[in-house]
Amino acid sequence: MNQPGLILWLAALVFFLIIEGATAQLVSIWFVIGAAAALVVSLLHGPMWLQIAVFVVVSAAALILTRPIVRRLTAGRVHPTNADRILGAECLVTEAIDNLAGTGAVAVDGKTWTARSADGSDIPEGTLVTVLSIEGVKAIVSACAKNEE
Repeated sequence: MNQPGLILWLAALVFFLIIEGATAQLVSIWFVIGAAAALVVSLLHGPMWLQIAVFVVVSAAALILTRPIVRRLTAGRVHPTNADRILGAECLVTEAIDNLAGTGAVAVDGKTWTARSADGSDIPEGTLVTVLSIEGVKAIVSACAKNEE
């Protein structure tokens, strides 16, 4: 029996399993698979060079074949926030917007947002505006063309 190979691959298998268990993401599962394959070759009395080659090839193949799937499954799903929902929305100015004075508010979807003018111009209360972006907790707005009709 090829004891050194058997012990080496059992130790590698346990080591990579411990690393995998200690992390929140899949980081060494491919090496677990490679070590298991090399362990099988060791049990079949394969030479050490073959065990190492099987470990490298199987680990690489497992990584190449499963990484895109793992990345897709573990990728954070983007959930729209209140800010995302108001981008492009038309809303009413509820407090006159004056960037220099640091005042201004708009009502969007039943919520009041602090607002600033995108071009720095003053926008009077009651004006219809469009939300262009969000900077921190402030809606950056510009007057709608509908106000001029």
